[in-house]
Amino acid sequence: MASSFSDAVKRLLVGRPFRSEDRRAPALKKRIAMPVFASDMLSSVAYAPDEILLALSLTSLVALTVAPWIGVAVGIVILVIVACYRINVKAYPSGGGDYEVASKNLGSGAGLVVAAALLVDYVLTLAVSMTVFAAYITTAFPMLAPYRVPVAIVGILLICFAGLRGSRATPMLLAVPTYLFLGAVFLTMSVGLIRVGLGDTPHAQTADYTVVHSNIGDQATLGLATVLIVLRAFSSGAVALAGVQTVATAVPAFKKPRGKNAGNTLLLSGLLAALMLTGLTYLASATGIKYVDDPHLYLVRGDGSPVSAEYEQEPVLAQLAHAIFDNAPAMFFIVVLITALVLIAAANTAVEGFPGLASRLARDEFLPRQLATKGDRLTFSNGILLLAAAAIVLVVATSASATVLIQLYLVGVFASFVLGQAGMVLHWRKRLRLVIDSKTRMRMHFNQVVNAVGCVLAAGVLIVVIVSKFLAGAWLAVAAMAGLYLVMGAIHRHYSRVARELAPDADVNSRTIPSNTHAIVVVSEIDKPTMRALSYARVTRSSQLEAVTVAVDEEAAAGLQKRWNEMELPVPLTVLGSPYRELVRPMLAHILAIRRRSPRDLVIVYIPQFVVGRWWEHILHNQVALKLRTRLLLVPNVVVVSVPWRLKSFSRQYGGDGPDSDTSLYRQA
Repeated sequence: MASSFSDAVKRLLVGRPFRSEDRRAPALKKRIAMPVFASDMLSSVAYAPDEILLALSLTSLVALTVAPWIGVAVGIVILVIVACYRINVKAYPSGGGDYEVASKNLGSGAGLVVAAALLVDYVLTLAVSMTVFAAYITTAFPMLAPYRVPVAIVGILLICFAGLRGSRATPMLLAVPTYLFLGAVFLTMSVGLIRVGLGDTPHAQTADYTVVHSNIGDQATLGLATVLIVLRAFSSGAVALAGVQTVATAVPAFKKPRGKNAGNTLLLSGLLAALMLTGLTYLASATGIKYVDDPHLYLVRGDGSPVSAEYEQEPVLAQLAHAIFDNAPAMFFIVVLITALVLIAAANTAVEGFPGLASRLARDEFLPRQLATKGDRLTFSNGILLLAAAAIVLVVATSASATVLIQLYLVGVFASFVLGQAGMVLHWRKRLRLVIDSKTRMRMHFNQVVNAVGCVLAAGVLIVVIVSKFLAGAWLAVAAMAGLYLVMGAIHRHYSRVARELAPDADVNSRTIPSNTHAIVVVSEIDKPTMRALSYARVTRSSQLEAVTVAVDEEAAAGLQKRWNEMELPVPLTVLGSPYRELVRPMLAHILAIRRRSPRDLVIVYIPQFVVGRWWEHILHNQVALKLRTRLLLVPNVVVVSVPWRLKSFSRQYGGDGPDSDTSLYRQA
C-alpha cells in the first residue's frame, strides 16, 4: 500500500517514466542555445554592480567615478576569458570543459581540483541565483521582505522540481526570460544614457544619502586601503565571469558544427555581458546610487538622521529602474520581475550542469555510481536532489545573503580558469610536435599565446580574490574544494581496491568450483513455505542436505520432530539446542562448525520467507529470517537463498497470478 501510494505521488509530481528511446534531446540552434546556456553569465549583471558598489562604499570612491572603470576592467577580463574558451570549445567539443582539459593535459590530480571547484560553483550558482531572485521578489513585493529565506528555498525547490520532470519545452521556456532581460536592461541603459546626455540626469533615491565611513588613518594608510578596496571591488565584479564555463560544458547540445556555434555563442554572450556591466556601473555612478552592507549602520539621510528601521535596500538595477523610469512607475515592476525570471533561468544552468558533471565523475569512479545513471524521466535525478539539498543548506546558513555567498563564489571559478588554460597551453605544445604545416602551426601558436594570456590573467584575478576575500569567507570555498578533493580521491581508491579484489584469478576454473555443497533448510514449523524450500533444496542435488530447527521450546521441538517422522520426509531433521532461547546464534554456530570441518565446501542456506502486501505485515513476519540472513552474509563460502511464499494480501495489492498455493512441489518432498 505504502509503495503504491508513493509511486502514485511520484507519478503525479514528476510524470510518467520515459523509455530510453522515447526522448532524444534535440540539438539547439544558437538563437535558443545562447539565452539558455548563457543566462548565468548574462544574469550576473543583476548583482555584479551591487558587489562593486558595496566594496567601494568603504570609502568615498564612488564620488570619484571609480565604479565605471572597474566595470570596464571586468568587461575586458570577460572578453579575454571568452576568447580563451572559444578556443577551448573548438579543441574539446565533447563538453568536458575544464575538467576534461585539465585531466588530459595536467593529470588526474589537476582534473580533480577542477571538478571540486566546479561542483562547489554549481551549488553556489543555484544558491546565489535564488538568493538574488528572492531579493528582487521582495523588492517588487515589500511585504515578503521578512520571508527572504523561505522565498529563496521555494525557488530552489521549484527549479529542481522542474529539472526532475524534464521537458522538451524547457529550452524555449528558458530562452524567453533571457531575451526579455536583455531587452529590459538595454532599454534601461538607453533611456538612462539619453537622459544623461541631454542633461536630465536621473536622481536615485539614495543619491542624497551619505555613507558613514570609518576613520582609515593617515595618508599612507589611506593610499594602501584605497588600493585594497579597488582590488576588492574588481574581484567582486568579476563574479560576472561565473557563467562562462556553462557554455563550454554544453557544447554537445549545440547544432553542428558544435564547437564553432558554441564559440560564437560565447563571444556574443561575453560582449553583451561586458557591455551591460559597464553601462550599469556607469549609470549607477551617474545617478548617485549608494549600496552598502548594512544600510542601518552605514547609511544616513542628507540631514544626518539614520534611515528608518523599515528601510529595505533595493538592488542596484532596481534603483536604476526607479530613477530612470521615474515618470513610468510600471517600468520599475517590469524590470524587477523580468530580472527575477532570468535568475530562474540562470539557476537552471546549475540544475543542468551539476548533475551532468557529477555523472561524469561517477563514471570515472570519483563519486558514488548512483550519480552516474539517469532516472525514469531521463534526468540525473540523484544529482539534482543532492544539488538542491546543498544549495538549501547554504541559503539557510547565510540567511539568504548574496554578498556572503559571492565571497565563496569566485575562488572556484578562477581556480578552474587557471588550470583549464594551463592545460590548453600544454595541449597546444603537444599538438605542435605533430604538425609540420606552417599555417597550421601559426594558428596553433596564436591559440597557445591567447590561452597563456588567459591563464596569467586568471591567475592574477585569483590572487586578488584570495587576498581580498579570503578572510571574508573565501576560505570556506577553499575548504569545501579541499574536502571534496579528498573525498573524491578516497572514493576512487575504494573503487580501485574493490575492482582489484573482484578481478578473477588466472586459475579461475579451479578456484570457483567448491569441493562439495552442503544444503541447509531452516525450519521453524512444517508448512507450505517449508515444504517448498525442501523441494528447491532437493532439486539442486547438493552433496549433503539437512533440515535444521532450533529448540527454543523443547516441547514444540519434540512435536515437530514427531510430525517430521510421521510424514516420512526424506530429509534428516537436525534439532539444535538453545539453552538461552535464542534462534540466530545456535543456527550460526552450526553453520560455522560445518565451515570449520570442510573449509572448501559451499554451504547453501534456504530460508522460507513470506511475501506480504501491506506495510504493517512486514512487522509481523520475517524478522528472524532477516537477522539470520544479515549475519550469514558475513560468513565466507555461505550462500543464502530466500524461498518466497506469497500471501493473499500480496495478490490483492499487486495483482498477478494470485497467492502461492501449488502443493505439487512439496508433495514430492
